[in-house]
Amino acid sequence: MSDFILARVSETLSKEQSLESLVRQLLEMLEIVTEMESTYLTKIDDDAGLQHILYSRNSKKLAIPEGFSVPWGDSLCKRALDDGCPYSDNVAEMWSDCDAAKALGITTYLSTPVRLADGSLYGTLCAASNARRSLSVRGEQVLHLFAGLIAQYIEKEHLVQQLREANAALIAHSYTDVLTGLPNRRAIFDNLSTLFSLARHLDNYVIIAFIDLDNFKVINDQLGHEAGDRFLVEVGQRLLQDRSKDDIAGRLGGDEFLIACLGGPLDEQQPPELASLSQSLNKRITGEYQLGKTHIFYPGASVGVVQIDPNQTDADGALRAADEVMYQVKNHKEKKAFQRLD
Repeated sequence: MSDFILARVSETLSKEQSLESLVRQLLEMLEIVTEMESTYLTKIDDDAGLQHILYSRNSKKLAIPEGFSVPWGDSLCKRALDDGCPYSDNVAEMWSDCDAAKALGITTYLSTPVRLADGSLYGTLCAASNARRSLSVRGEQVLHLFAGLIAQYIEKEHLVQQLREANAALIAHSYTDVLTGLPNRRAIFDNLSTLFSLARHLDNYVIIAFIDLDNFKVINDQLGHEAGDRFLVEVGQRLLQDRSKDDIAGRLGGDEFLIACLGGPLDEQQPPELASLSQSLNKRITGEYQLGKTHIFYPGASVGVVQIDPNQTDADGALRAADEVMYQVKNHKEKKAFQRLD
């Protein structure tokens, strides 16, 4: 292999780039070495039984179009693999029954499989010409080298994608309450920071509702922790009903939940949604619950709703204010226990 190609390959591999960018550079170098008019990378879709041209480079009359697909069983590459004949300068005679080769006008053909680490066939790396071209040792060496480099890069991309997916799942898990599937305390405070920034920008209030489930300990003690968990999950689902997609809803921990949303303009002293939100939330929570084999009527929760000026109070202060209002509500309401209906 010439020093020029080695230098180009080294430079190409030293750059952080996408698979497409890498392949296009390798196809250009493959064209130089093999002196073919077209160089291309294919991918085989076993489920669909198709071979797709992913990327191609066409410099003269012969054009292998990107996006072109042929049935894998009828392709030139499949025939070459089955026959153990990766090169021919007389395709019309060698594989006279290949309609795709006839349609594209391929006379000289060279290919090698691109196999992944587990031995699976990803696709093929090919070079073709509409004229008769001889195969040089250097051209064959470069073809195999590039196929190996592409396979390694595909493996690397797969690994990076798997790591990204695992990282995203880990982040999602760390921001999600395991029991209810709602955002957890960490996610709530991150979302509140965004909500407060938006409210300051719009000169609007922020409305916070702090929800404490009265007598939850009694449910746990009398009906068992499994019933208590079912109750928390159902409450979480009910809190998600009839809410705007921009509202924040989550579980702070234990039997405490939070709802937050953008309020009205700062010059509006007592927005009507303040009282209506409290009533709406209590209405959603109050009612019958089927907790496994146990059927109960739950009389409602203590809900503290506050209107916050985002210029005067941060998320921590807003949560404390809503918590204080919630306790005032709890201390002044009639104490009602849940009722078993079965």
